[in-house]
Amino acid sequence: MSGASSRSPHSPLRTWWAQRPPAAGAAVMATGIVSVGLHLAGHETLSRIALALAGVAWVALAADFAVRLLWDRARWVAEAETPGALTAVAATAVLGTRVSALGRQQLAEVLLAIAALLWPVLIALVVTHWTRRMPGAVFLACVATQGLAVLGATLASAVSTAWLAHAALVLFWLGLVLYGLALARFDLRQVTAGAGDHWVAGGALAISALAGSKLVAADSAPLYLWNDDDSGVLRAVTVALLVLDLAWYVVLLVAEALKPRPRYDVRRWATVFPMGMTSAATLSVAAALDVSWLRTPGQVLLWIAVGAWLAVAAGAVASARAGLTSLRSTAPR
Repeated sequence: MSGASSRSPHSPLRTWWAQRPPAAGAAVMATGIVSVGLHLAGHETLSRIALALAGVAWVALAADFAVRLLWDRARWVAEAETPGALTAVAATAVLGTRVSALGRQQLAEVLLAIAALLWPVLIALVVTHWTRRMPGAVFLACVATQGLAVLGATLASAVSTAWLAHAALVLFWLGLVLYGLALARFDLRQVTAGAGDHWVAGGALAISALAGSKLVAADSAPLYLWNDDDSGVLRAVTVALLVLDLAWYVVLLVAEALKPRPRYDVRRWATVFPMGMTSAATLSVAAALDVSWLRTPGQVLLWIAVGAWLAVAAGAVASARAGLTSLRSTAPR
């Protein structure tokens, strides 16, 4: 392909990219949380490699998001009304959480501001277009909200800002309310028939448990965020969320074994994300609540998530190559 044709608005590459669904943001979520999990487990080099991949993907998707908002408003609105649009908020929050762990608090604050600006607009558009018997993407309302809670609590601890922790606590409880509302809309048949995003039913609980652990860890003598009763409730709810998440994990894993769905689908990134989030939540709860024996299962779950990431990434590359080949073969000459 010549350089001129590759810059053509009708080039196969641009056509393929234009067909990208909003749910593609789950790839950033999945890669970002794998990076967080690797960091929590002490595998810093691998974690930074995953972070770099997530960062590059986030920049590309953010640029596309802005271009559509400015020059293709009708399509932007149509996509913003779908649950997959909330991956923009969740991906930004997950990326910000990992960036904060690097000590880059100003950049993490910028990412928090971006996510916080997007959240009310997208959550309103998505929730008002909920229907009955929805796929697992319906739980992204909870995931996006808890993503903000995670990043807010992380930054509150890093920069010793009490109001951020209190705002994160409000979002934490709101996220649990949204989980209940989403569960009422979730089509349980998706457990055995879903294309990948049905795993978010468990992933939403995992990120909720992670948010709870971050809120517990944010408390300190200088801040004094929670009294004994508040801290006790947070700890109990966090443990309960992790237990429920692990129960969902087992149910979903058994369903996959009984009815395998090996074919690649972009929604499989929404399978990797809950797997990675469950490992990160387990490792974070182990540290925040001083439950050291949880580190071993957390690390086992982490390598399962890494394996799933590699498998889905390979499927994504093969699918992209096949799509580009098909578009080139049908392109006018």
